Amino acid sequence: MDVLQEGTGELIGWHSPDEARQWVLENKSRELKDKTMSAKEAVSRFVHDGDFIASGGFGQVRIAMAIIYEIVRQQKRNLTLAGKTATHDSDMLVGSGCVNKVEVAYAFGHELRGLSPSSRRMAESGRCKVIAETSNAGYQWRFLAAMMGLPFIPSRNLLGSDTGSHSSCKVVTDPFTGQPINLIPAAYPDMACIHVHRCDIYGNAQIDGILVEDFELSRCARRLIITTEEIVEHDLFRREPQKTSIPFFVVDAVVEVPYGSHPTEMPGLYWFDEEHIGEWLRLSRTEEGAEQYLQKYIFGTDNFEEYLELCGGIEKMNYLKRRMFYREPMKSVSYK
Repeated sequence: MDVLQEGTGELIGWHSPDEARQWVLENKSRELKDKTMSAKEAVSRFVHDGDFIASGGFGQVRIAMAIIYEIVRQQKRNLTLAGKTATHDSDMLVGSGCVNKVEVAYAFGHELRGLSPSSRRMAESGRCKVIAETSNAGYQWRFLAAMMGLPFIPSRNLLGSDTGSHSSCKVVTDPFTGQPINLIPAAYPDMACIHVHRCDIYGNAQIDGILVEDFELSRCARRLIITTEEIVEHDLFRREPQKTSIPFFVVDAVVEVPYGSHPTEMPGLYWFDEEHIGEWLRLSRTEEGAEQYLQKYIFGTDNFEEYLELCGGIEKMNYLKRRMFYREPMKSVSYK
């Protein structure tokens, strides 16, 4: 196929499908074994300086925040982030200096709450570099190609766009039609973290509601950390196998952490903590304020449970549960 155009973005996370298959055979076990551990141990074992990482969920929904905060607490460095639908997770990782490269579909913003002062400041100062761009669909298809063991996915997505020009894609001549077609390269994150509703000790997981990219991401990441609202009996998965969103054999660690998506939302369980998100956005308008937040909520705590206590403990968590179902009146929140 003739290459008509190449994007200028840096290609990250790509491996030959045969090399990727061999890596899985040598490093992933299909043994049904207990994988439970703490967030501290999971991050220590499976997140390394220089890794290419991805965070599951979507926007401010179902994010594995216990792992995000632990990465910051352990001060991992020189990470590259798949900024597929990234908001509070990427802001924490970039603002703390853990991530210094991002491939962006959506990042540096908090959706309806506005832009991210901290990570935007890091990008503008050159401490974090946008090394490539893509679309949300583009990232899902990067994960899909890797999951399927393909070097790329052909698509019309990104053709003729500035985003495509700054991506790591190649435009070639389609051998069937003779027309241009875009080749979106596979992506294999070194580590992905995904928060789920329930999981057994082996890693079989159920997600209530939309999966977004997590079906593909869970199956292409080299190492996968699952955080779960609760650990349940394995028999549940045998009785209802059709509800298994993520199978045990792709999982490396299981971390039980109730309210583990806080301050983001967990569908069907608890609402966004707008007060806490607002506190971060206000403080992070300055470097001093961002450091104040990090010292109080992350470096000043030993684990996620202590962080939750600082955020209001069980009283606040119960309030967020009520907000999910009854939309209890919320206090006025300022993000500026």
